[in-house]
Amino acid sequence: MRHVDFSPLYRSTVGFDRLFTMLDSLGQPDQAQSYPPYNIERTGENAYRITMAVAGFDETELSIEAREHTLTVKGEKAEDKADEGQFLYRGIAKRAFERRFQLADHVEIRAASLKNGLLHIDLVREIPEAAKPRRIEIASAAQQPKQIEAQTTVGTSAS
Repeated sequence: MRHVDFSPLYRSTVGFDRLFTMLDSLGQPDQAQSYPPYNIERTGENAYRITMAVAGFDETELSIEAREHTLTVKGEKAEDKADEGQFLYRGIAKRAFERRFQLADHVEIRAASLKNGLLHIDLVREIPEAAKPRRIEIASAAQQPKQIEAQTTVGTSAS
């Protein structure tokens, strides 16, 4: 795969470092990013939900952190108590994981819940009034007040 060098763009732009870093990371192969499986769904016009399959983890073994447009979900299993039996096959993953999601501007985490082995994280995008687009009315010529210009006439003398 080709690697794109964004360093010339860093010299001529201000405030776009996060965008270039995100673009650069898209070209990198995922390092074991298949576990745990997850869904991202849109639940409303500005509402989203991330659902992660975290079977075998409880609330104390999961942590959710939001920092600088990044949502990080970590899972670390507690040490097993004395093994009660000998496993012939272990198909349920017990490994630790860390999953990161890039969040757009003004996206906030509203709630998180764990039910039936699924971790649900509800997000909402709230754009502040100052950043929302606003409509500017255009006044027509009939609505604009007219200015009256005074005309001065220079008196002409007849001889």
